[in-house]
Amino acid sequence: MTVKVAVIHYSATGTVHALARAVAEGAASTGAEVRLRRVAELAPDSAIDRNPQWRQHADATASMEEASLEDLAWADAFAFGTPSRFGAPAAQLKQFIDQASGLWEEGRLADKPVTVFTAAFNRHGGTEATILSLSNVFYHWGALIVPPGYTDPIVFAAGGNPYGTSFATGTSEDGPDASTLAAAHYQGERLARTTLRLRAGTHALAAAGGAEGSVDLAPGGAGNGKAAGSGAGSVLRAHTSPGR
Repeated sequence: MTVKVAVIHYSATGTVHALARAVAEGAASTGAEVRLRRVAELAPDSAIDRNPQWRQHADATASMEEASLEDLAWADAFAFGTPSRFGAPAAQLKQFIDQASGLWEEGRLADKPVTVFTAAFNRHGGTEATILSLSNVFYHWGALIVPPGYTDPIVFAAGGNPYGTSFATGTSEDGPDASTLAAAHYQGERLARTTLRLRAGTHALAAAGGAEGSVDLAPGGAGNGKAAGSGAGSVLRAHTSPGR
């Protein structure tokens, strides 16, 4: 069984891009099919040109395929990467995610594993807050958040962030160090292996006939474990309104 992983990121000067490549390589090492994508740049050229590293990275990745909503529909799992912007994800990534309301309404983002990685200038520059902020989106999606946790020594070697791989660039122009890249690789591998186990369990349940347990809902009564309604899409359509 092969799982499909979309690694979608925004990177201004290349740090998050390096992490994204490591995450993608980690997922691919399990046999997963991986799409590495960047989201569209929204900043004007005048802003990019003021930072030589930003301009250099923008030019170097100009031919890289941009993320699309089809990538979200295609994937069994997602890895999202973003620099920290005042403890929140970059506007470029958020703008892409905000376009996914149609897939969300149809329930096509639910039950898919997801993980996040990030970078900031300072060690305490908001990396944990950024990951937690972006995770709010995934609660709404009904996705299954897969953090690295403290599940491997490499997490400690990379700074010990259990929420997701993060890197403090400081004034260095060398990019993430070897320990951080190894942690990102592990995070991608963990995401893919978790997805594989979930899909294997789903297939095993289907092969067994999808047996359902019963749940006592009240004294003297029992339910069959099924939710009312006709699926996630119908529930979401009943509780959303346009124009927000």
